[in-house]
Amino acid sequence: MHSSARPCPSPQPGNPALDPPAGEAVWHLPRHGRSVGRGRAALRAQAAAWGLPEDTAETAVLLVSELVTNAVRHSRVRGRRIEIRCELREGALRVEVSDAGDGVPAVRAAGADDESGRGLALVAALAADWGVLPRPHGIGKTVWFACRLPKPPPLPPLPPPVSGR
Repeated sequence: MHSSARPCPSPQPGNPALDPPAGEAVWHLPRHGRSVGRGRAALRAQAAAWGLPEDTAETAVLLVSELVTNAVRHSRVRGRRIEIRCELREGALRVEVSDAGDGVPAVRAAGADDESGRGLALVAALAADWGVLPRPHGIGKTVWFACRLPKPPPLPPLPPPVSGR
C-alpha cells in the first residue's frame, strides 16, 4: 500500500488554476456529523456524473461514509476541515479522506455487541486496496481506498472495407 498524496488548494469556481483537473473532484467539509451525509451525497452525484457503474458507486459511497465518520469522531483538532478527494485512475476510482487527527487508524475486531469499530474492516473487505499516509505538511493523515472499475466492453469489429468498383 504505497502512494503519494498531493497538497491541493481549495477549489474556487472561475479560477482554472485552482479547479481540480478532469477526472478529479475535491470537497472540503467541516468536522461535523452532518458532513458524513454531505460527503456521501457529493460522491454519489460525482459518480453519476462520471457514469460509474452503480455497484462501484454504492461501494465507494459506503466506504467514504465510514472514513468521514472516523475523521469526524477521531480528529480532535478544532477548526480543521475534512477533505475528500476522488480521482479516476486507470481502471480504478481512488478516494482519499484527509483530516488533522494524529492517530493512525487500524482495522480492529469489533465484538458482536459493539456499536462501532467496523468501518476499516468494511474498507479492507470491500476495497481493492487501501492505506494511510501522512499529510504532506505534517498535520494529520490521509486514509485512502481504491475500487476497481470494470473494463469497458471491447469495441465491435470494423466492417470489411467496401470495394470501389
